[in-house]
Amino acid sequence: MRLTDIAHPAVGPVRRAKPRLAPPLAAGVLVIAFGLIFVLDHLTGAAPVQHLYYLPITYAALRFGTWGGTIGALIAIALYHAANPTTLSGGYAGSDLLQIVVFVAVGIISARLADDARRLHQLAMTDDLTGLHNLRSFESHLKTMVRMARLERTPLSMLVLDVDRLKSLNDSHGHLAGAEAVRTVGRLIARHVPASAAACRYGGDEFVIAVPRCSQSRVGIIAEQLRGGVNAVAPVLAGVSFPAGTLSISVGMASRTFGPDDRPGALIRDDELGEALFRAADTALYAAKNGGRNRIRAM
Repeated sequence: MRLTDIAHPAVGPVRRAKPRLAPPLAAGVLVIAFGLIFVLDHLTGAAPVQHLYYLPITYAALRFGTWGGTIGALIAIALYHAANPTTLSGGYAGSDLLQIVVFVAVGIISARLADDARRLHQLAMTDDLTGLHNLRSFESHLKTMVRMARLERTPLSMLVLDVDRLKSLNDSHGHLAGAEAVRTVGRLIARHVPASAAACRYGGDEFVIAVPRCSQSRVGIIAEQLRGGVNAVAPVLAGVSFPAGTLSISVGMASRTFGPDDRPGALIRDDELGEALFRAADTALYAAKNGGRNRIRAM
């Protein structure tokens, strides 16, 4: 069974972003591109060659955003003047002014499209209620974490948790209060887990957290900090202030230290190992619930 088999039905597919060049290498590509086009422009002065400036301007905007598109457009304008000395003495023709305006427009429009694409990608990866990863994004991160743990032979830990007695809260104070309780827990998760971790809401009030390079003893500390933090908060739900202790979570945890037999390329796939770790933590969660809630259990 994959994690997606128990996903919230609203969760949709997420395409992974394509890898991009590192900033220094991308800047080097831009320098070379602008340089080659400048040489051609200087030698020919032909309009078709000058249109080639649009390419590095667009790339700069896509790679570096608004400031990249703006700087790319300014560089193109400067090189255009340098390659066509008559413009430096103020001898602008109508086509020169049009070309300069188009350089700026290409930079601005490309940057805007790139920013919109990045925002859409972020929305596609994010759970709208809590701001954590959605399930598809989490699965992608988990697969990468498992592969790195196998390569490095380092531990990988997982926490599975849910909000205790959420149905009672919904019945007594309404579903808005319940939704805000889930949102509060999601924010506390984001505050307490390490930056290297990936946290996801995969159901109504159910969360899963994967922590790379983390032993069972260390993830136990993280789990206790999170459990205590949730229980200590005095939440405001649906406009009503509640005392500390209103919210609690039950947590199941599991860890695995990868050894020589777990190297990549072995018979067991990365996603299968991730799912096995999830099932172990999920089993531990049920033990925590059956043990009285507001507690942690390990497998």
